[in-house]
Amino acid sequence: MGTGVPVAVAWGLPAGVGPQVWADSRPVAHPYGPAQQSAAGRRAAAEALASAGSADRTVPREADGRPRFPGGFAGSISHTERWAVAVVVPGADAVGVDIESGVVSARMARFVLSERERRTLLGSPGGYTARDLFAAKEAAFKAMSSTGALGDLMFWRIELRLEGAALTARYRCELTPVWVRSEAGLSFALAIRR
Repeated sequence: MGTGVPVAVAWGLPAGVGPQVWADSRPVAHPYGPAQQSAAGRRAAAEALASAGSADRTVPREADGRPRFPGGFAGSISHTERWAVAVVVPGADAVGVDIESGVVSARMARFVLSERERRTLLGSPGGYTARDLFAAKEAAFKAMSSTGALGDLMFWRIELRLEGAALTARYRCELTPVWVRSEAGLSFALAIRR
């Protein structure tokens, strides 16, 4: 597995993701605004693409604002105020990544997570927090919406379930595996559709 995650971010990709997943993260420059966050995300994407073997390392925006990765290199970008991350998976149908650093309040958790998700996943054997599950839904939404599987659905309507030890996102008959890692005040979630 390749990773270009700088030492400043002590965590790497979640366990079990598999081979041929390339990630990079970059700090967001001061004053930490949207322009700096976007620039850090594009730099992380360029490095992840280089590590994955892409000759084209440019990631322009689609009309709706989503990043457009080069053909054959599915990818995704996410950022907080201070860090940006990009993940590239050559040959995948779609990738979704999300990082979250904020606190997800109990009120927000009740809105974003169904009663079943709160009961079965919060504090489950996987040790998921509300922030982890929020990030998982965002990552799954990015991966599922980029293939047109969701239509106009909002991300919180995606259902998360543990299937064995694996976290899976489901909407109607669409299933997407999601991996989560949480450390150093950040939740990192990755969804890959193959």
